[in-house]
Amino acid sequence: MKYFDMHCDTVGLCAKSGGDLYHIDGSMVDFEKMAKGDALAQCFAVFLPPPMMWEKTGVKKIEDEDYIAICRKIILDSVLAHSDIIAMAYSGRDIENNAKNGKMSAVLTMEDGRAVQGKLENLKRFYDDGFRALSLTWNFVNCFGSPNSANPQIMNAGLSDFGKEAVEYMQQLGMLVDVSHLSEGGFWDVAEICKKPFIATHSNARALSPHQRNLSDEQIKALANVGGVTGLNFCPQFLNEDITCDVETKELIVKHAKHIVNVGGIDVCGLGSDFDGITGKLEIGTSRDMPILAHEFSKAGFTDDEIEKIFYKNVLRVFKEAL
Repeated sequence: MKYFDMHCDTVGLCAKSGGDLYHIDGSMVDFEKMAKGDALAQCFAVFLPPPMMWEKTGVKKIEDEDYIAICRKIILDSVLAHSDIIAMAYSGRDIENNAKNGKMSAVLTMEDGRAVQGKLENLKRFYDDGFRALSLTWNFVNCFGSPNSANPQIMNAGLSDFGKEAVEYMQQLGMLVDVSHLSEGGFWDVAEICKKPFIATHSNARALSPHQRNLSDEQIKALANVGGVTGLNFCPQFLNEDITCDVETKELIVKHAKHIVNVGGIDVCGLGSDFDGITGKLEIGTSRDMPILAHEFSKAGFTDDEIEKIFYKNVLRVFKEAL
C-alpha cells in the first residue's frame, strides 16, 4: 500500500549531525525506510527551532534564514544523490510522474511561519525556493497570529491582519495553508478565507484526545467542506484520552481515523505521522511500519479503496487541486 505522509521532522537530524537522508541511524524516516514502507511521497518539514531548543542541545544558534538554507540544501542534495529512487515534487502532477518513473517523491514544507516576518515577498521567495506548504504558527505568536494553547485567550485569538492577507496570497500562489499548531480562532479565519483546500498536516480528533493540538468535530467538518485533509498524528499525547500517556498503538491511530471519517467523510482523512518529532512507546515507529498500519485498517473493516484514500489518494488530490 502506497502512502503519502504530510509531516516529519527528519531533516533537522541531518542539520545537527551531518549526512544525508538516505540512511540515518536511529531515525524514524529516511529514504531507505521509506522504500521499505512503500512510500509514494514524504513531506519534509523545515522546523524552525525556538531559542530554548538551541540552548537545550548545546548547539550554537543558527539564524532562521541560514537554517532554512541548510535544511533545504540537505533535502535537495540528498534527493540528487539518490535520484535512482526519489525525486523532488512541487505539485500533485510531479508526484504522479515520479511514481510512473518508479520513484518516491520528496516535498519541501516549513513549520512555523515566523521567518516570513510579515512580508509577502518572503512568502513568494519561499515558494520560489520550492516550499509547498507552510504551518502558519508553531507554539508561539508570530506575524500570522496565535498558536494552539490551553489558554482560552490565546486559543480564541484570530489571524493578524497580515495573516489574513498572507493566507489569501498563499492560495493564489499555490502554497498550502497548514493549520496544525494554529489557534482555533485562526483556524476559523482560515476557513472563512480559503476557497481552495487547506490542510492540518498532523492533527487528530479532539473528541478522542482532548489535546489543544487536535481538531474539534466542527473543525473537521469545516476542513471537509473545503476539500481539505487532516493527517493522522502518531504522537501518543495526541492519540490517548489521557494526554500524558506515552503509549501509541496502531489501534489508537485507526480509532482516530474512524472518528474523523464518521464526522467529516472518508475524503478528509490522511496521514501526518510527525515522525522524528515525537517520542514514546510507539507501535508504528518508522516509515517501514506503514504496511503494518495498513493491515490494521483492513482488520478494522476499512475497504481497500478507503485505505488508499487515507494513505495517499486524499492528500494527492489536495496537492493536485491546490498547487
